[in-house]
Parts: sequence; structure tokens; C-alpha cells
Amino acid sequence: MNRKFDIDLSGKVVTITGAGGVICGGIAEELACSGAKIALLDLNLEAGDKIAGKIVALGGTAKAYKCNVLEKESIIACHEEILKDFGKTDILINGAGGNNPKATTDNEFCSYEDMDIKDFFALDESGVKFVFDLNFLGTFLPTQVFAKDMIGRKGCSILNISSMNAFTPLTKIPAYSAAKAGISNFTMWLAVHFAKVGIRVNAIAPGFFVTNQNRELLFDKSGNPTPRTNKILNATPMGRFGEVSEIMGATKLLISEDEASFITGVVLAIDGGFNAYSGV
Repeated sequence: MNRKFDIDLSGKVVTITGAGGVICGGIAEELACSGAKIALLDLNLEAGDKIAGKIVALGGTAKAYKCNVLEKESIIACHEEILKDFGKTDILINGAGGNNPKATTDNEFCSYEDMDIKDFFALDESGVKFVFDLNFLGTFLPTQVFAKDMIGRKGCSILNISSMNAFTPLTKIPAYSAAKAGISNFTMWLAVHFAKVGIRVNAIAPGFFVTNQNRELLFDKSGNPTPRTNKILNATPMGRFGEVSEIMGATKLLISEDEASFITGVVLAIDGGFNAYSGV
């Protein structure tokens, strides 16, 4: 782990949704090393348990909970268990989200030709709805449940996971791009709404990192970069994918009451310059 910048989270309870994934799992491990008690929420309990096991093996405190962030009853049930196990949540990290093939087009550009492909007009409504719900409601509902723990308590904050797509929509994935733009906007809305009760709300917007979800899109079965990967790297001034460890400094900064006490409503890009590059 990259621990050049550290904060003291001793006694803090950090609840993370989507915690079984590469990025949020890495965040969970890092924050556990800073002394936090970590509640890992994921629909895939096995993935959450794996991260919890790593944390416990390193001497940290963590427990995984099976949670469907699209069902409020499931979130409430997890909340009750976390209260029993750890106490009130001090920091909520909304990491659940993702895309779905049903909401992805085969072509980048609309054409005059009548091609037998899945274009914009053939996108499945249920797939688009699922992507919007997973990303937006998957942040909205956990915030409704866990933010109540934070009202009037010092040092509480919420960190949402937006995306580079929120700034610059990528081709082929209209629903995911629009949903993440919604997360950035919602982050700013929450920051204002909770400003008088002591809850700061910020977001990070990762650029391109290799995760379990996008690995097959970025590399072929032989491990060679796909044409899409080449386009991504050519549009990233640093010319490479990010490492999960490179998210940690920004994450710890934004949730630190000592270092970021006057920072709220910020969406911080971690993208190797992708958003700043015009292509020329």
C-alpha cells in the first residue's frame, strides 16, 4: 500500500458500498490501516468476505455484509447490524455502481447505413434503467440510511465515487456516463443540503483503472491491449492506466476532518490528465 500520506481514523466507523471491487476493496484496506473499523457492503458477500479477511489478517477490524443497494430494506438491515457490531457510521463511501452490456452500443458513431448492430436505437430500456438505478439510487438510498448517523457529529463525511465519464462522456456507454454525471451533481446538492449539520460531501472521479468489470474490454484473451485501450492511453497525457494506490491520497484527504474541514461539494478527478487533454 502507498501510505506516504496518512490520517488517524482510530475509532471511526467507515461504511463502504461496492466494497468487494478492486477500487473500493483497496480503499477499505488502506483505511483499515489508518485505524478505521470497516463495514464492507456488497451484493457479492464472498467478495466482501475476501477483503475483510485481508484486513483482519493485517490486524485491522472489518466485517462484510451482504447488501443490495437498490433495496432500502436490505440497506436498513445492514445498518442495524453495523450499529450492533461497530456503532454509528462516521464516514460513508458510496462505491456501488457500474455499467451493463444492455446499456452499451456496438458503434461509436451513428451511421446513414442500416447496419445489423446494437446501435443507440436498439438499446434495451431495462438495461438503461438498471444502470441509472445502480449508480444513482445505489448512492441515494445508502445516503438516506447512513447519513442520519452523522447529523450533528464532528468529523463525519460522505465520499461518492463519480467517474471521468461525468466530465467527458465516453462513446458506447451513454447510460453510465449520464448516471455518473448525476452522481457529481448529486454530490454538490448533498454538500449544500448537509452543510448546516456538519456533514461534508465530496466525490472522486477516477479516470482509467483496470478493474474486474472492465478488464475484458481493455485486454483480449491473450492479454494484449484492445483498440479501445489504445484510444484511452493516447488520450491520457500520462500514457498509462492508474494504480489503485494512486486513489488513496485523494480519498484520505477528502475524508479527513483535519486536512479538509473546509472542503465540501468537490469532485476531484484522478485521471492522469485525461480531462484536461483536448486531443491536440
